[in-house]
Amino acid sequence: MTDTAQTSDMQSRNLRVGLITAMIGLGMLGLGYAAVPLYEIFCRVTGFGGTTQVVDAAQAETVQIANADMSVRFDSNVSSALPWDFEPETTTDKISIGARDMAIYIAKNRSDQPITGTATFNVTPVQAGKYFNKVQCFCFTEQTLQPGQMARMPVLYFVDPAILEDPDTRDIKEITLSYTFYPVDPDKKGS
Repeated sequence: MTDTAQTSDMQSRNLRVGLITAMIGLGMLGLGYAAVPLYEIFCRVTGFGGTTQVVDAAQAETVQIANADMSVRFDSNVSSALPWDFEPETTTDKISIGARDMAIYIAKNRSDQPITGTATFNVTPVQAGKYFNKVQCFCFTEQTLQPGQMARMPVLYFVDPAILEDPDTRDIKEITLSYTFYPVDPDKKGS
């Protein structure tokens, strides 16, 4: 084989290795961008980590009410960077499994300027997340409170009767619904 043929063959192999490496790099970059939405979908479908389910009113109406009760405890937290008071109106409620119920949280802006916050949430024990269904929640949107404004924030929810059939959850007697409010970064709004 001549030097020219060897050089051409080596360049061809180098180009092939370079293209394969670039494709692998682009694939990894794409997976990196897709990881967060895919993880969120996974958590919503499985209830992983206490992620609750979201249903519409029509779906909620088809649920059969079980002949069993469950205690639901309501928890609230506020980031130290958010000058709000935030607490549940009632700390516990006894509900019929399958029946829709409503919890009210109360938030108050203690500052002298309008502030927008957003809430994250989870359910414990985490196995109950896939059976805790929210029909309506303040956590689905950003909340803006004017200086000194107090707002009542409802959560319409139910516990799916299937919780009684799952060997991992059928002995659960209390579920805790917890929210934490954080300030919304004004520079990131709308992006």
